[in-house]
Amino acid sequence: MLLKSAQKLLFIGDSVTDCERAQPEGEGLFAALGKGYVSYVDALLQAVYPELGIRVVNKGISGNTVRDLKNRWQEDVVNHEPDWLSIMIGINDVWRQYDTPFIKEWHVYPEEYEETLRKLVTETKSLTKGIVLMTPFYIESNEQDRMRQTMDHYGQIVRKIAEETGCLFVDTQAVFNEVLKELYPATIAWDRVHPSAAGHMVLARAFLKEIGFKWDRS
Repeated sequence: MLLKSAQKLLFIGDSVTDCERAQPEGEGLFAALGKGYVSYVDALLQAVYPELGIRVVNKGISGNTVRDLKNRWQEDVVNHEPDWLSIMIGINDVWRQYDTPFIKEWHVYPEEYEETLRKLVTETKSLTKGIVLMTPFYIESNEQDRMRQTMDHYGQIVRKIAEETGCLFVDTQAVFNEVLKELYPATIAWDRVHPSAAGHMVLARAFLKEIGFKWDRS
Protein backbone atom coordinates (compact mmCIF):
# COMPACT_ATOMS: atom_id res chain seq x y z
CA MET A 1 0.00 0.00 0.00
CA LEU A 2 1.14 3.52 -0.74
CA LEU A 3 0.46 4.92 2.73
CA LYS A 4 3.31 4.47 5.19
CA SER A 5 3.67 4.52 8.96
CA ALA A 6 2.44 7.59 10.87
CA GLN A 7 1.42 9.51 7.75
CA LYS A 8 -1.43 12.02 7.68
CA LEU A 9 -4.19 11.59 5.09
CA LEU A 10 -6.42 14.63 4.58
CA PHE A 11 -9.70 14.62 2.66
CA ILE A 12 -11.23 17.85 1.37
CA GLY A 13 -14.45 18.41 -0.53
CA ASP A 14 -18.15 19.21 -0.18
CA SER A 15 -21.08 17.64 1.70
CA VAL A 16 -20.31 14.14 0.42
CA THR A 17 -16.96 14.41 2.21
CA ASP A 18 -18.28 16.45 5.16
CA CYS A 19 -21.06 14.08 6.23
CA GLU A 20 -21.61 15.84 9.59
CA ARG A 21 -17.96 15.70 10.61
CA ALA A 22 -16.73 17.63 13.64
CA GLN A 23 -16.08 21.35 13.26
CA PRO A 24 -13.65 23.01 12.97
CA GLU A 25 -11.34 19.99 12.92
CA GLY A 26 -12.71 16.73 11.56
CA GLU A 27 -10.64 14.14 13.36
CA GLY A 28 -10.76 12.16 16.58
CA LEU A 29 -13.43 10.13 18.36
CA PHE A 30 -17.22 9.91 18.37
CA ALA A 31 -18.00 10.37 14.66
CA ALA A 32 -15.57 13.28 14.32
CA LEU A 33 -14.79 12.07 10.80
CA GLY A 34 -18.47 12.14 9.85
CA LYS A 35 -20.72 9.34 8.68
CA GLY A 36 -19.47 8.85 5.14
CA TYR A 37 -16.66 7.41 3.06
CA VAL A 38 -13.93 9.21 5.01
CA SER A 39 -14.94 7.42 8.20
CA TYR A 40 -15.08 4.10 6.31
CA VAL A 41 -11.59 4.63 4.94
CA ASP A 42 -10.30 5.43 8.41
CA ALA A 43 -12.04 2.38 9.95
CA LEU A 44 -10.65 0.02 7.33
CA LEU A 45 -7.14 1.43 7.62
CA GLN A 46 -7.26 0.91 11.38
CA ALA A 47 -8.77 -2.56 11.09
CA VAL A 48 -6.49 -3.93 8.37
CA TYR A 49 -3.30 -1.88 8.86
CA PRO A 50 -3.35 -1.05 12.60
CA GLU A 51 0.44 -0.97 12.83
CA LEU A 52 0.67 1.99 10.44
CA GLY A 53 -1.14 4.46 12.68
CA ILE A 54 -2.49 6.53 9.77
CA ARG A 55 -3.93 9.87 10.89
CA VAL A 56 -7.07 10.74 8.90
CA VAL A 57 -8.46 14.29 8.78
CA ASN A 58 -11.78 15.36 7.22
CA LYS A 59 -11.98 18.93 5.93
CA GLY A 60 -15.09 18.64 3.80
CA ILE A 61 -17.66 21.46 4.05
CA SER A 62 -21.21 21.08 2.83
CA GLY A 63 -22.12 23.26 -0.13
CA ASN A 64 -18.54 23.97 -1.17
CA THR A 65 -17.39 24.52 -4.73
CA VAL A 66 -13.80 24.61 -5.96
CA ARG A 67 -14.00 28.38 -5.47
CA ASP A 68 -14.63 27.82 -1.75
CA LEU A 69 -11.72 25.38 -1.56
CA LYS A 70 -9.42 28.03 -2.99
CA ASN A 71 -10.48 30.51 -0.32
CA ARG A 72 -9.71 28.12 2.56
CA TRP A 73 -6.83 26.16 1.06
CA GLN A 74 -4.02 27.65 3.14
CA GLU A 75 -5.79 27.08 6.45
CA ASP A 76 -7.46 23.77 5.73
CA VAL A 77 -4.80 22.05 3.63
CA VAL A 78 -1.37 23.68 3.55
CA ASN A 79 -1.25 24.49 7.27
CA HIS A 80 -2.10 20.87 8.09
CA GLU A 81 0.94 19.59 6.18
CA PRO A 82 -0.69 16.33 5.05
CA ASP A 83 1.44 13.54 3.64
CA TRP A 84 -1.42 12.50 1.38
CA LEU A 85 -4.28 14.62 0.10
CA SER A 86 -7.57 13.54 -1.44
CA ILE A 87 -9.72 16.07 -3.31
CA MET A 88 -13.29 15.45 -4.44
CA ILE A 89 -15.05 18.62 -5.57
CA GLY A 90 -17.36 19.69 -8.38
CA ILE A 91 -20.85 18.48 -7.50
CA ASN A 92 -22.02 21.90 -6.34
CA ASP A 93 -20.11 23.62 -9.14
CA VAL A 94 -22.45 21.72 -11.49
CA TRP A 95 -25.59 21.44 -9.34
CA ARG A 96 -26.00 25.20 -8.81
CA GLN A 97 -26.26 25.57 -12.59
CA TYR A 98 -29.40 23.42 -12.47
CA ASP A 99 -31.13 24.03 -9.14
CA THR A 100 -30.50 27.79 -9.08
CA PRO A 101 -30.14 28.59 -12.79
CA PHE A 102 -30.89 32.31 -12.42
CA ILE A 103 -28.28 33.03 -9.71
CA LYS A 104 -25.30 33.10 -12.01
CA GLU A 105 -22.79 34.19 -9.40
CA TRP A 106 -23.18 30.82 -7.67
CA HIS A 107 -22.18 28.94 -10.82
CA VAL A 108 -18.65 27.67 -11.38
CA TYR A 109 -18.26 27.01 -15.09
CA PRO A 110 -15.73 24.59 -16.61
CA GLU A 111 -13.02 27.17 -17.35
CA GLU A 112 -12.91 28.45 -13.77
CA TYR A 113 -13.23 24.94 -12.39
CA GLU A 114 -10.27 23.63 -14.37
CA GLU A 115 -8.07 26.66 -13.78
CA THR A 116 -8.73 26.70 -10.02
CA LEU A 117 -8.37 22.96 -9.42
CA ARG A 118 -5.20 22.80 -11.51
CA LYS A 119 -3.68 25.70 -9.57
CA LEU A 120 -4.46 24.12 -6.20
CA VAL A 121 -2.98 20.80 -7.30
CA THR A 122 0.19 22.19 -8.88
CA GLU A 123 0.91 24.47 -5.93
CA THR A 124 0.42 21.66 -3.40
CA LYS A 125 1.82 18.57 -5.14
CA SER A 126 5.42 19.15 -4.06
CA LEU A 127 4.32 19.55 -0.42
CA THR A 128 2.85 16.04 -0.26
CA LYS A 129 3.78 12.42 -0.90
CA GLY A 130 0.85 12.28 -3.29
CA ILE A 131 -2.57 13.62 -4.24
CA VAL A 132 -5.65 11.58 -5.10
CA LEU A 133 -8.14 13.32 -7.39
CA MET A 134 -11.67 11.93 -7.22
CA THR A 135 -14.24 12.98 -9.81
CA PRO A 136 -17.57 14.53 -8.93
CA PHE A 137 -20.52 12.25 -9.73
CA TYR A 138 -24.25 12.18 -10.39
CA ILE A 139 -26.01 8.95 -9.45
CA GLU A 140 -28.17 8.84 -12.56
CA SER A 141 -27.99 5.99 -15.05
CA ASN A 142 -29.40 8.02 -17.95
CA GLU A 143 -26.29 9.37 -19.63
CA GLN A 144 -28.43 11.76 -21.68
CA ASP A 145 -29.67 13.56 -18.56
CA ARG A 146 -28.41 17.15 -18.80
CA MET A 147 -26.92 17.31 -15.33
CA ARG A 148 -25.31 13.90 -15.77
CA GLN A 149 -23.74 15.10 -19.03
CA THR A 150 -22.36 18.22 -17.37
CA MET A 151 -21.03 16.22 -14.40
CA ASP A 152 -19.31 13.82 -16.80
CA HIS A 153 -17.62 16.80 -18.44
CA TYR A 154 -16.28 18.01 -15.09
CA GLY A 155 -15.11 14.48 -14.39
CA GLN A 156 -13.12 14.53 -17.60
CA ILE A 157 -11.48 17.75 -16.45
CA VAL A 158 -10.39 16.00 -13.25
CA ARG A 159 -8.99 13.09 -15.27
CA LYS A 160 -7.07 15.50 -17.49
CA ILE A 161 -5.54 17.32 -14.50
CA ALA A 162 -4.60 14.03 -12.83
CA GLU A 163 -2.86 12.80 -15.95
CA GLU A 164 -1.00 16.05 -16.53
CA THR A 165 0.14 16.49 -12.92
CA GLY A 166 0.90 12.88 -12.03
CA CYS A 167 -1.84 12.50 -9.42
CA LEU A 168 -3.70 9.31 -8.59
CA PHE A 169 -7.17 9.26 -10.11
CA VAL A 170 -10.49 7.79 -8.97
CA ASP A 171 -13.38 7.78 -11.45
CA THR A 172 -16.26 7.76 -8.96
CA GLN A 173 -18.86 7.97 -11.73
CA ALA A 174 -17.52 4.77 -13.26
CA VAL A 175 -17.78 2.81 -10.01
CA PHE A 176 -21.31 4.08 -9.41
CA ASN A 177 -22.22 3.12 -12.98
CA GLU A 178 -21.39 -0.49 -12.16
CA VAL A 179 -23.74 -0.48 -9.17
CA LEU A 180 -26.44 1.26 -11.23
CA LYS A 181 -26.55 -1.78 -13.52
CA GLU A 182 -28.35 -3.55 -10.66
CA LEU A 183 -29.84 -0.83 -8.46
CA TYR A 184 -32.18 2.08 -9.18
CA PRO A 185 -30.46 5.43 -8.47
CA ALA A 186 -32.75 6.35 -5.56
CA THR A 187 -31.63 3.18 -3.78
CA ILE A 188 -28.12 4.65 -3.54
CA ALA A 189 -28.94 8.38 -3.27
CA TRP A 190 -32.44 9.82 -2.80
CA ASP A 191 -31.43 13.07 -4.55
CA ARG A 192 -28.88 11.49 -6.93
CA VAL A 193 -26.06 13.20 -4.99
CA HIS A 194 -25.92 12.31 -1.29
CA PRO A 195 -25.15 8.59 -1.07
CA SER A 196 -26.54 5.99 1.29
CA ALA A 197 -24.18 3.95 3.45
CA ALA A 198 -23.77 1.58 0.51
CA GLY A 199 -22.93 4.51 -1.77
CA HIS A 200 -20.31 5.77 0.64
CA MET A 201 -18.82 2.28 0.78
CA VAL A 202 -18.57 2.37 -3.02
CA LEU A 203 -16.52 5.57 -2.69
CA ALA A 204 -14.35 4.18 0.11
CA ARG A 205 -13.67 1.00 -1.83
CA ALA A 206 -12.69 2.92 -4.97
CA PHE A 207 -10.33 5.18 -3.00
CA LEU A 208 -8.70 2.28 -1.16
CA LYS A 209 -8.23 0.33 -4.37
CA GLU A 210 -6.35 3.26 -5.91
CA ILE A 211 -3.88 3.48 -3.01
CA GLY A 212 -3.14 -0.25 -3.09
CA PHE A 213 -5.15 -1.35 -0.04
CA LYS A 214 -5.03 -5.14 0.36
CA TRP A 215 -8.46 -6.37 1.44
CA ASP A 216 -7.33 -9.93 2.17
CA ARG A 217 -4.29 -8.94 4.20
CA SER A 218 -3.94 -11.10 7.32
